[in-house]
Amino acid sequence: MRPGKIALTAGGVLLALFGLGLTAAGGTLVWAHATQRDAAGYYNTPIDHLRSAAYALTSQVDFGTRPSQRDWVPAHPLGTVRLQATSANGPVFIGIAPQADVDVWLSGVAHTHVWSLRLGPIQRDTEEVPGTSAPGVPAAHNFWVASASGNGMRTLIWPSEPGRWSAVVMNADGQPGVTVDVRVGAKTGLLLPIGLGVGGFGLLVLAGGALLLVLGLRRPRHEAPTGTASGDAAGAPALGPVVVGSYPVRLDGHLDPALSRWQWLIKWILVIPHAIVLAVLWLAASVLTVIAGFAILFTGRYPRSIFEFNSGVFRWTWRVAFYAFSAFGTDRYPPFSLRPDPSYPADLAIDYPQRLSRGLVLVKWWLLALPHYLIVAAFAGGWGLGWPGSWRTNRAGLIALLAVIAAVLLAVRGRYPEPIFDLLMGMNRWCFRVLAYAALMRDDYPPFRLDMGGTDPGHQLPGPPVPTPDRGPELVGAR
Repeated sequence: MRPGKIALTAGGVLLALFGLGLTAAGGTLVWAHATQRDAAGYYNTPIDHLRSAAYALTSQVDFGTRPSQRDWVPAHPLGTVRLQATSANGPVFIGIAPQADVDVWLSGVAHTHVWSLRLGPIQRDTEEVPGTSAPGVPAAHNFWVASASGNGMRTLIWPSEPGRWSAVVMNADGQPGVTVDVRVGAKTGLLLPIGLGVGGFGLLVLAGGALLLVLGLRRPRHEAPTGTASGDAAGAPALGPVVVGSYPVRLDGHLDPALSRWQWLIKWILVIPHAIVLAVLWLAASVLTVIAGFAILFTGRYPRSIFEFNSGVFRWTWRVAFYAFSAFGTDRYPPFSLRPDPSYPADLAIDYPQRLSRGLVLVKWWLLALPHYLIVAAFAGGWGLGWPGSWRTNRAGLIALLAVIAAVLLAVRGRYPEPIFDLLMGMNRWCFRVLAYAALMRDDYPPFRLDMGGTDPGHQLPGPPVPTPDRGPELVGAR
């Protein structure tokens, strides 16, 4: 794929994901408008049980001004706000007043400020404000713009106004020890039009992303396959002759004879541009793999354009890993390319499957691959290859450990230990075979075999037969 097509494909995936997110958000708002309102038209939070040993529970409400980052009510007017509270200690008082007045009134009074209510997995966020004064009876003050008090469940309804406000819940007699069940509701006509607008815009963005994907993945009629599959009848061999019956994922790496003793220390910095590009490419490859999975499920075929793109991402990843993480096997900087490059000392080829099992696509990537995942976890650990093509950094695996040991021996002795290199190649080869299988690119189950050495067994053709020495004609009767 040319750079322009790569950019179109990656940009199409990112745009499609953004559009999908907008569409989902808009759909959620429309769903909430249709199903989450009560009979009076309010959207309500779940009932939250609040308790404070102090005199009051307060919360900041901002409308039309710059809100605090920790406010639990949005900054724009919601329409009508409804607060409902039930106290376990007798009569309850709930009120809304300008924040400045409440701050002056509760200055020096111990109270609990509620930054956010408990909403599902989101935990409540509160702050205890110390003080020694008593506030007195709250209803005696005239700064409340809306209030309600009494026994049982009390309801406050307030048409929201711009400004900075405070909501207060306390015992009606002003005594400490507040225990209440609180629910907040809002009624607004904005949710449906916002949902329709966001969802409609998301569909347009999603369509634009799909168009970019089509342009990026479409192959002109005169253009033949790039040969991502060595020995594939549809394309020219990428890495030379292939051994018949070999595993269809072939990974090669050839150790440079004159490696720098110390360059391996900074290679992780040198590949930062590659890491940025690969992060985008792997995001695209992950989404395209899901699309390919549905295509296999319905047609039994892996879309050829997606296969070539994903194979190229695998190949690019392996070159960067061979250079900077998983082997330190070369000092030659990896090319920014998805195409095969026989001149580079590391390359990878995956045979394109003409047909794939529709049933296996549902189970092979998680259930059937589980035994291999345990082995790959030991090999790749935290620094090796992971899905989707990232290097996890939570712990080191055998590949990372052996690669560092080999690099240290290179620095000390000036020579890379070839036995360690051969073992590293075998473990990397195992990981990439499993990765290709989990990415739905082959139905052939990866072998439980550590094929060590720089050249993949699929490319190790036997040499010509050794001729038998010609002894010349025997003389009849010779002794």
